[in-house]
Amino acid sequence: MLIKLLSGDTPRSGLLAVLLLIILISLAFAPFLFPGTRSLETAAKICIFIVLVASYDLLLGYAGIVSFAHTMFFGIGAYGTALALSTTGPTYGSMIWGTAAGAIVAAVFALAIGLFSLRVKAIFFAMVTLAVASAFAVLVSQLSWLTGGEDGLNYSMPREFKPAFKLVDEKIFDVRINGKLLLYYLVFFASLALFLTMLRIVNSPFGRTLKAVRDNAFRAEAIGYRVVWYRTTATVLSAVMAALAGSLLAIWLRYTGPATTLSMEIMIDILLMVVIGGMGTLYGAVIGASIFILAQTYLQNLMGVAAEASSAIPLVSTLVAPERWLLWLGVLFILSVYFFPSGIVGRLRAGRT
Repeated sequence: MLIKLLSGDTPRSGLLAVLLLIILISLAFAPFLFPGTRSLETAAKICIFIVLVASYDLLLGYAGIVSFAHTMFFGIGAYGTALALSTTGPTYGSMIWGTAAGAIVAAVFALAIGLFSLRVKAIFFAMVTLAVASAFAVLVSQLSWLTGGEDGLNYSMPREFKPAFKLVDEKIFDVRINGKLLLYYLVFFASLALFLTMLRIVNSPFGRTLKAVRDNAFRAEAIGYRVVWYRTTATVLSAVMAALAGSLLAIWLRYTGPATTLSMEIMIDILLMVVIGGMGTLYGAVIGASIFILAQTYLQNLMGVAAEASSAIPLVSTLVAPERWLLWLGVLFILSVYFFPSGIVGRLRAGRT
């Protein structure tokens, strides 16, 4: 049953299987294992970014397409849900049609980009996507009457997803079952379903053909495969999944703005997560997103503790000062690339053979 659920793509490494199981259990029981608002926010962000990074790996790792427009699709999904909730009210219907509308618009944009741009060489396609994404971000910032501009949109959720809502009066394992907890599990199970869907896609005949196109497009076209069709389909599927991840972020934050969905910093983070976890394997998205977001969230605090512990050693305490956390995050990334050139998942699987 588990093999069927994983679409036949098992971890193929004992250590990798243990790491994935730890991440799954930690996210599934995060409200009970790691109480506190910050822990819950971090767990929800990991869930959403696993879907976002996996959707980008579907494009980069499996199709071999370099795109800088992924945050645009992420933002389209988020704004679709945000606009629906802010204009028609906090209802389940608004959530559903806003999410669907965002996914459809993202698919149309991706189809247009794919049909017009995928026939050109890789670097030119990357530049086209960068230009389109930049223009879209500027447009969203300027349409303040619709998108809220730089300030973004704030909106409410249905009553059952508000923190004040209580499903039961008594606490369970010292955790109150309120609307925030229900919303977290909506994000968790939706993210799990989307990840398993993508896992099934890449392990289907379509996914195997996609890898053949990535490895040698000329040979694939020579034996009869429509290379542009496969690449365009992969672009559309990736965009839809990114849009759905954006909708989950909009639902979780109850706020959508350019900085949370469309910034180039998010695009760079996605690239880092893919490289850290390992391209061409969706499990890499799980590992990469978890490690990167945990480091991004808690590294500064850990460095603060280290700085206090080494306060008697001037040079060391200066090097590990909390304000230098971005420097050490960069060092960690360089070390991960050096020691894991094929990503953590690739290294663990190679070590098994």
